[in-house]
Order: sequence, then C-alpha cells, then structure tokens
Amino acid sequence: MTVYIGFLRGINVGGKNKIKMADLKKTLEAAGLAKVQTYLQSGNVLFMSEEAVEPLRQRIEQEISKAIGVSPSVILRTIEELAQILATCPYEADALLEGETIQIYVLSEDPPQQTSDILSKGKSDVDEFQINGREIYFLFRQSVLDSKLASNIQKLGDTATTRNWNTMNKLAELAAAMEN
Repeated sequence: MTVYIGFLRGINVGGKNKIKMADLKKTLEAAGLAKVQTYLQSGNVLFMSEEAVEPLRQRIEQEISKAIGVSPSVILRTIEELAQILATCPYEADALLEGETIQIYVLSEDPPQQTSDILSKGKSDVDEFQINGREIYFLFRQSVLDSKLASNIQKLGDTATTRNWNTMNKLAELAAAMEN
C-alpha cells in the first residue's frame, strides 16, 4: 500500500468551508482508506491506499462533498514525492533569519507559463519564488501579509494550496512513521 498525503484547499479559512478533522477522518475511513490521520485544522490528511492517484483524488473529493457538504480541491502526494519536495527546496531552511519563512505551493498539475508571469509581477529583492514541477517554493523575508508576491498567489486559481516549511516537514515525519 502507498502512503499518501492529501492537501485540502480552501477549508477552515476565515470561517468558510468548515470541516472538522474528526469528520474528515471518519469520512475517509468509511471510504476504505487505511491508517487515516489528520494534522492541524488546515486540511492535511495522511492515509494508505492501493488506488492510483487520479481516481483516488476524485473519489476523495466526492466522498467529502457527499458526507460533509463541502467541496474542497484535494491534491495528493506520495510519501516519496513529499520527500523529494523537501529535498529539492532551493532555499536553505537552516539559514532563515527571524521573520523569514519558506512556503510551498502544491499544485495538482504542472503550472502553465502564465503562472511565472503572474508571480514575477510581485517578485522583489525581499521575496522570491522558484517553480519546480508541480511545486512552487516561496521565500518570504517579511510578513506574508505585507508581501506583494504573496498577494499574487491568489491570482493563480484553485488547483493548488500552500503549506509552510514546518508543516511539510511534520507531514513527512508522520508519513514515515506510517510506513513502519
């Protein structure tokens, strides 16, 4: 069985699309997924399944919509893909200064060229980004709330979601524990 990490987009943000993690866990267990566990309230779920990614993703979205009445986009990565995401980060997490953060934007598919064009309009000597396959790495040297680059992320649509460096590392740790 494959260990999957699911990233739900747009839930529990600003009081909208509320999903209790206990309800999400029950829904996915009822759908036949194994060893389901959630992390934080922002829509991170780990589980095991023998299904292929795309039919599994679609089924999870349908099950959540049917059981909970919320229709989030779900982006899946295997444990190996998550390890690769962390290993290929172009920014040195250990060298971050106070107030600096790394955010990883996880997409459902490779981004079109216009993604780089949109983000480049917000790039500065303060904040930067790099696209690598289905991930976009952001280095914010100031508050995300004050970042022109961060404000351009909203223009990219709803086929992706962002997690911070610490969350991604914790998910990798939880996923590794599931394999044992």
